[in-house]
Amino acid sequence: MARVAFIGLGVMGYPMAGHLKVKGGHDVTVYNRTTAKAEQWVQQFGGALGRTPAEAAAQADFVFTCVGNDDDLRAVTTGPDGVLASMKAGAVLIDNTTASADVARELYAAAKAQGCDFLDAPVSGGQAGAENGALTVMAGGDPDVFGKARPIIDAYARMVGLMGPVGSGQLTKMMNQICIAGIVQGLAEAVHFGKQAGLDIEKVVDVISKGAAGSWQMENRHKTMAQGKYDFGFAVDWMRKDLGIVLAEAKTNGASLPLTALVDQFYADVQKMGGSRWDTSSLLARLEK
Repeated sequence: MARVAFIGLGVMGYPMAGHLKVKGGHDVTVYNRTTAKAEQWVQQFGGALGRTPAEAAAQADFVFTCVGNDDDLRAVTTGPDGVLASMKAGAVLIDNTTASADVARELYAAAKAQGCDFLDAPVSGGQAGAENGALTVMAGGDPDVFGKARPIIDAYARMVGLMGPVGSGQLTKMMNQICIAGIVQGLAEAVHFGKQAGLDIEKVVDVISKGAAGSWQMENRHKTMAQGKYDFGFAVDWMRKDLGIVLAEAKTNGASLPLTALVDQFYADVQKMGGSRWDTSSLLARLEK
């Protein structure tokens, strides 16, 4: 059993922290910006509540963060009441936020200056993956630190990999989002085409999903897309945040991402349609407007 702090109890962090407590059997203290959410978590899972990130992290061996963006992450880590103000020497800070590689490198340096260690460890698998403890975790950092943290991370993951030095986890997550953007746009166009052609989408997908066109998105989103329902996954606002990180990184490393840039603009169109909180499969709604 380890002493663990978890900072950020959103749709992902809430169940992830729960798995650390129940499946992992760890002593977990949580912090959330909205205290009522943290109180709800403690009532459901047990554990303790910290009134600030620093208070939650003070005695922890491992500190997890899962917040919204780079600025949120800096606030809960290097801010006046951030976790690095209280973390003990030798503790490991593990960031599950989808953020920039630059902020990962900043936090690595800040943690080292405090005698602590750091991994950037963004996740993929969505809310369902978090609730089922079946996330894919892409880590960046030092191999010995990864080896120490891996058994703790396993509580909420089905796949955990060390991608390289610090920042590599975030860069891998960027690749993940590039792939998803293209796949969802292709699926949206295929469903739109099939509906225009008068085909039975369910019958078509039952066949083509078993071939080279098959994907997680096709298996899990085609039915709700065909029904025009978009309340089942990762929100457009968050996808645009992620694609913004991708495109900014591409400017730095010289990568050419024409499809990603185009799909990002398509998501901007969905936002203008009032679909900011629709899930990413709502690209179909743009084609059918």
